[in-house]
Parts: sequence; C-alpha cells; structure tokens
Amino acid sequence: MGGGGFTDRSRPPDRAVLTVNLQKIRNFSIIAHIDHGKSTLADRILEITGALSAREMSSQVLDSMALEQERGITIKAASVRLTYRAADGGDYIFNLIDTPGHVDFHYEVSRSLTACEGALLIIDATQGIQAQTLANAYLALEQDLVIIPVINKIDLPSADPDRVITQVEEVLGLGGEECLMVSAKEGVGVAELLEAIVERVPPPQGDPEAPTRALIIDSWFDSYQGAVPLVRVFEGCIRKGDLVKFMSTRSEHQILDVGMFTPHPAELGVLGPGEVGFLTAAIRDVSDTKVGDTVTLTRSPAETPIPGFQEPKAMVFSGLYAADSGDFENLRSALDKLQLNDSAFTFEPETSGALGFGFRCGFLGLLHMDIIRERLEREFDLTLIFTAPTVVYRVVLNDGFVEEIESPARLPDLSRVDHIEEPFILGTILVPSEYVGAIMKLTQEKRGVQRSMEYLDPQTVQLVYELPFSEILFDFYDKLKSITRGYASFDYEHLTFRTSDVVKLDILLNEQPVDAFSTIIHKEKAYYYGRALTGRMRKLIPRQMFEVIIQAAVGNRVIARETIKALRKDVTAKCYGGDITRKRKLLEKQKEGKKRMKNIGTVEVPQEAFMAVLDVGREVS
Repeated sequence: MGGGGFTDRSRPPDRAVLTVNLQKIRNFSIIAHIDHGKSTLADRILEITGALSAREMSSQVLDSMALEQERGITIKAASVRLTYRAADGGDYIFNLIDTPGHVDFHYEVSRSLTACEGALLIIDATQGIQAQTLANAYLALEQDLVIIPVINKIDLPSADPDRVITQVEEVLGLGGEECLMVSAKEGVGVAELLEAIVERVPPPQGDPEAPTRALIIDSWFDSYQGAVPLVRVFEGCIRKGDLVKFMSTRSEHQILDVGMFTPHPAELGVLGPGEVGFLTAAIRDVSDTKVGDTVTLTRSPAETPIPGFQEPKAMVFSGLYAADSGDFENLRSALDKLQLNDSAFTFEPETSGALGFGFRCGFLGLLHMDIIRERLEREFDLTLIFTAPTVVYRVVLNDGFVEEIESPARLPDLSRVDHIEEPFILGTILVPSEYVGAIMKLTQEKRGVQRSMEYLDPQTVQLVYELPFSEILFDFYDKLKSITRGYASFDYEHLTFRTSDVVKLDILLNEQPVDAFSTIIHKEKAYYYGRALTGRMRKLIPRQMFEVIIQAAVGNRVIARETIKALRKDVTAKCYGGDITRKRKLLEKQKEGKKRMKNIGTVEVPQEAFMAVLDVGREVS
C-alpha cells in the first residue's frame, strides 16, 4: 500500500493508551498459486466488511501498482485493518496481510506469515493444488499457522471441488470438512469464511508491558514521509514520539506518526501487541527498514530480535545499459528511485567496451528482473539493453580462497582456478499424468536429477528434481507450459552450490572480444551455443566496408566461426578494355585498403544483436 501521501487522517487521542482487546484481534494472510483468486477474495472481504464504499471499490484494491493489476499478480505486500461484527454480536478487528505469491519473493512471504496466526489457503476448484499452493502451504505449516483451506471458483462449469477436497486430504493432511466452498467473484460463501476466521484463527498473544519487539513486514519510500515500515507488534507498545532502534542496522529514529490502513491511511496514538500498522520517522534510506528486522525502543531495548531475519540476496544478475548513451544519467536517476522502494534490488556501475557505461544489476529472480525492466521502460520512458542474465558462481582458487562472481568478465584466470561451483535448485513440478514423459525429457536436457515422483491422485503427478539454476534462466518455464499445454505448474527453492564443469565462452569480432556477449556455460553446451550465436549475429550485424569475422572461443580454442563479407565497390567499372594488369592493380590497391580498414575499423553492432543473446539462450537451453 506504499507510495502515496498519507491523507484522511483521524485525530490521534490526547493520551496514547491501548484500547484494543487482544481476544478480538485476528491476524491472517491469504496465500495461493498465481491466478487462483487471491486478490479477488481480498476485494470481497473489503466489500462485505464495509471498508470501502461502492463508489470507492475497484478490482484488486490491494494491488495498487498498475503492473500488479495488468499481470494479475501481487508484487508488494499490503495490509488492511477491517472491523467485522460476527454472528455472536462481537466486533472483531481483522488485520489482513496480502502477500506476494511468486517464488522470487519467498522470504517476504515468510515474514508476512510470521506476522499472522492464520492463513487462508486459496485453491482453484478447476485446477486443484498447484506447485506454489504446496510451497506456500508448507511455509504456513512451518510457522505453525492455522490453515483454512478455501476452494474458490466453484461457480465455474469446469469446477470439481470433490477432487480438490481429496487432494487437500491426501497431500496437505487437512480434513475435508475444514474446506470452505467460495466464489470470490460472485461473493458466494465469503460471509461463512469471515465467521470461520473468527472461530478458527486464534487471537494474538503479547504483553504490553514487556520490552517492545515489532516485526517489519514491508517498507516503501514516500516522497514526503521518507521510508515507511509496515510492522506487526509482538510485545510492548510503539507510541508517537518514541525513540526506536532497528536491531539489524542499529539505526535510531524518533517516531513522528503511528497509523493503520483501513485501507486509507489513518493515524493512531499507539500500536500494541497483535496490531499491524505503519510508522513514519523521517527515515531517509529504505535500507534502514529491512524486511524481517525487529523494531525496539532505545530506552528499554529487547534482548533478542524476532528470529528469521535474513539479508536480501540477489540470485540473478544482468548488465543494464541505455540504448542511447546520452540517457546514462537518466538511467542512474531511475535506478536510484527504484531502489528507494525495493531494497532487494542492487546495482553498481560497470563499463563495457561494446556498450559503454552501464550498471551491473542484481535481482531476486527472473520475475523480479522482468518487473524492474518493465518499470524502467514504462515509468521512466527509457530504451534499455539487458545483457544475458547470469547466476552467482562460486570460484575456488588453487590457494583455497573462494570468490563469488556474478559476471563472466570477473572470472579469474583459469590457471589460478581449482574448480567452479554453480547453484542448484530443488524444483517441484505438478503435472497431469499424461505429460510425465515429456517432463522427464525436458528435465534431462536441463541436466536435472530426479529426486522423487508421487501421484497425488490418478490424474496428477508431483515430480521433484534437482536442477542447475542457470538451466531455468531462459525458457524452462515457457517450455514446461508448452509441452503440457499450460497444465503444469512449477515452484523451486534454492538448494546449494555444487562443483560443475563450466567454461567461459567469449565472442570475438575481428579477434577482439565483446564482453557483453561473454557467458559462463556448461562445457557440453558451449559448442551448440557458440554455433547458434555466431550464426544469429552473422544475420543481424550489417555488412561493413571490410570483412567481419565472428568467432566463438573457449579460452584459446575457437569452436565456431562465421564471416560477413565486405561491401565491395566495383573499382574496375571505369576501365574500358585495356591491359588486365591495370584492373589487377586497382583490385590489389582495393584489397590493401580493405586490410588497413579491418585493422583500424570498428564493427557496428546493432541493438538487435545484443537481444539475440537471450533468444539463442532459449533455443539452446
């Protein structure tokens, strides 16, 4: 819900005192696979509890970014405080925490779930349990949350709720009688769902007199207020005017405002145990408010932070350059502004001989990279060149020293290298049984090793594979959807680093390496990748006044070569007859000129050639 100015504030009480009964609070999250109706259900809950008027309602209210609404995904966590009058006549406070669903934001989801006592697990009645459904359900079970299984889209003709109930019982071990039948779009069953939240989700625990400990669920940057953390208080209280400390960064700030989202921002005097709200303290740097960090009071700090905090770590890296070199400063400014709202995104300057000045950017995953690229092009009107994405490799040198490199250009001289390790992931694929053979063939091509195969029901199979992370960078998901006609779902978690036979592949233009085309690739695929890329570049690089030789090389060994013939002027056209030696003299003179030009000339590489690296990666992988 971040990014906007705080309006519609109610006046805070004169004395900041606790007025909320812990027994009347219910903190819960909604988790689901992509496109199973999570945001639509959140809309219905807001509508039924009267949080927004009919005039204010729109689809995907909690997905405030245009990109979220267009793609139908949740990128940033959001929170809303609702008041609900239950059938028992009591007024309850619901803190609904909407979480991202994609694997790239796994850590953010885990922190949001830590802030809850319960979770609504949404399952599409037409598709059944999917890969991310399983991943999120296991995450909630690890946090000891009460899970309420919700079977959504029961109004559709192809819905098969009985099959989904069987899957819930056999796969998740939850009772079929616990499942609620809902159509979020039509509003069917949502009232019964709200009653189930009151009955099944336990109230939060916490001592208001204990040393303060609050968990940062998310943070964003506001142009007027600075960095704004969204927090869940576990113990103690946070009041306006308190001096607080963030335990991981050790930075201290004085609280200017304490508030909540209803979903409109509104001021409170105090946040007590079990409550979720935002803080403002004129924090200039969003990196001071790290997701998962613990907030405590400076005057009486807590002894230990809330467990589970991790520094966000980039897993995918890519070079980013402005297509027009004059836009370099605009690109730097755009990256600075994006980083204000996304501390997991990192960048540092780098220089390429072919592309000039640019940045080496780090992302949580491929979706995160795609989102950043689209936001840069859409919000800042930039035309960009991305180099092929790479993962982090661990290079063990002969002296035992370990280096982590994310760019082929930083690979040390191979004579100093003992071995190279690449990251592996544990991938879970859920697929109809008739496509198992095609999946096995695809994973073998990607150097996958099968860990298990299990039938969830007669029609659905769960395959678990160990795969090199680099193999799923380009097109694994696209091929998976293609060979299964869209029925397969895929989720993964990072596993470990393993020794692998990888090499650095360089592309040379007239014997000069072009660093933007360099890549680290498995030895078995280097030849096919080099052949495909040189062939594609021969078609994309325009003919010059001199011959252009394109080579793919591993170390000093050239493994593929293509030649672009020179443009040739007919220098003998002015000769009308006469001795052949005259024509030969002109041709020799032209040949010498071409040779000189080749030595001093530079090859113009169009933007399409750099984009071809991504296409070739998809074809070969």
